[in-house]
Amino acid sequence: MMFSITVNGRKMQAEKGETILSALNRNGIKIPTLCGMKEFTPTGACRLCVVEVEGRERLITACSHPVEEWMNIHTHSPRVLKARKTIIELLLARHPDECLYCVSNLNCELQKLAQELNILERRIRGRKTKIRLDQSGHSVVRELSKCILCSRCVRVCEEIITVTALDFVKRGQKTHIGTSMDRDFNFTSCINCGQCINVCPTGALHEKQHIAEVQEYLSNKAYQKVVQYTPSVPSTILQMLGIKPSRDPESILNGILRKMGFDKIFLTGFGTDILVEELSDRLEKKIRNGDNGSLFISACPAWVKYYEQSVKDLPGELSTLKSPQQIMGAIIKSHYAPAAGLKPQEVYSVSVTPCTAMKFEAARESMTTRGICDVDAVLTVREMAQMIKLYGIDAVETEGEQADEPASLKSSAAVIAEVSGGLAEAVMRCTSLKISGNDPGRKPFKSLRGTASFREVETEIRGRKIRVGVVDGLAGFAKFRELIASGKQYDLVEVMVCPGGCVNGGGMPAPASKEEIRNRARLVYQNEESDPVQMPSSSPPIFNFYRNEVKQNVKTPADKLLHTSFVARDVLL
Repeated sequence: MMFSITVNGRKMQAEKGETILSALNRNGIKIPTLCGMKEFTPTGACRLCVVEVEGRERLITACSHPVEEWMNIHTHSPRVLKARKTIIELLLARHPDECLYCVSNLNCELQKLAQELNILERRIRGRKTKIRLDQSGHSVVRELSKCILCSRCVRVCEEIITVTALDFVKRGQKTHIGTSMDRDFNFTSCINCGQCINVCPTGALHEKQHIAEVQEYLSNKAYQKVVQYTPSVPSTILQMLGIKPSRDPESILNGILRKMGFDKIFLTGFGTDILVEELSDRLEKKIRNGDNGSLFISACPAWVKYYEQSVKDLPGELSTLKSPQQIMGAIIKSHYAPAAGLKPQEVYSVSVTPCTAMKFEAARESMTTRGICDVDAVLTVREMAQMIKLYGIDAVETEGEQADEPASLKSSAAVIAEVSGGLAEAVMRCTSLKISGNDPGRKPFKSLRGTASFREVETEIRGRKIRVGVVDGLAGFAKFRELIASGKQYDLVEVMVCPGGCVNGGGMPAPASKEEIRNRARLVYQNEESDPVQMPSSSPPIFNFYRNEVKQNVKTPADKLLHTSFVARDVLL
């Protein structure tokens, strides 16, 4: 039901049941907010969205108050602007004056609001918040002196990720965002997904940067510098640099990386194709042997850590396969290095990825060989975009180049693997081809694509029914547990912690709305449909490398090269 309201002296249409903020935004009036997030129940905690309503003595929060037909609203009256300005000034009174040295400089919502509200002097002075910098985690750094208690990270961790690693601690002026028993991050149940980073309005949460380390090695001629990147990286980086979508963003990124000083460039998608082949082999044996229980895909490192610490009662097993990043890292150190006449320790291996949890994964002890890391440094998409600016490279004037052998190719299976449900679809198509001899195509697995937090499909291969489940964000894992408890069985289960998959990873440009995530996924599927190489087995170079160099490698057996081990973890509540 639509009705009219008066806003700043003009009539506007509003819908019954919506909030004042929603009605104003829909009519093109921007109201600032620091605590509000789309698709979340509003809290009104920051009070920045206050508006003046005639007939009401006090200012009311637009985000949490439903619009009513009789309302005459003033959104930018002197009284409202004074209130908003005072709120920002109070936040700045305790905020550190470190904007020039902050990772969120020029990308900080608090900084932006101070500018919009024309705050040019410090009228209110307060005691600066002094809380120790927490760099104990491998992926996430906490600078709580910059925290404004907006509660965004708490809500995302609790409602979307369902881990609840963060919460409010203490009371009154001592209130801050902390962890269980207020311990360092490495003691917590944090799974390093980085979704808290993507919603933080200031620099209180950010990824642990590897930029300085990579810089140092790029100028060191004693090392061979090798870089790999996932399929979603090139187009995202060019977008961040303000460049219109290119027909071949991959080749442009290759040219940029060469200018930065990388000697060899490989595609992480090559490792994804190897993972698909190996995992489909395992699933084929499981189906032929009639084994019950679920086979959980282990490509998402945040999910792997969650499994280690929180999943102890589900039938089935976690695949021991490494992620595509670590598979490529192992190939670089054990195959490329000897072929190039180098020792593994003489190769500095860098990965560029949309995932912050990959930083944690690369640091695992099980991802080393004789004390040498398979992947030495992990850069998020944001970090790589920053490095390109740092090196003064003009992407527009950069000529495209090809990636290097042996990992210069990838199939469309590697492309869709970065979208939730994509890896399960690729593995099922590959498994079906191995068992039946026919590629079933996309149609039988279309229902694995979508946005629901849990999706499933049942298909038949050689007379046996195969059920596949996809958990899109850990919020859907509760539903999966209920289905398992009711007696349902799944042969293959894919879990991606970040809603939408890697296209919404913790290292991607932030924040991303649901619509933007859907657009990213849509673009991935468009690219997949136009790719002539649909599966790893359709590409002789990829398939031959897997069969000849990986499966038949005597020096480094496939079990050691592609597989790893996981451990049960105890964490503080």
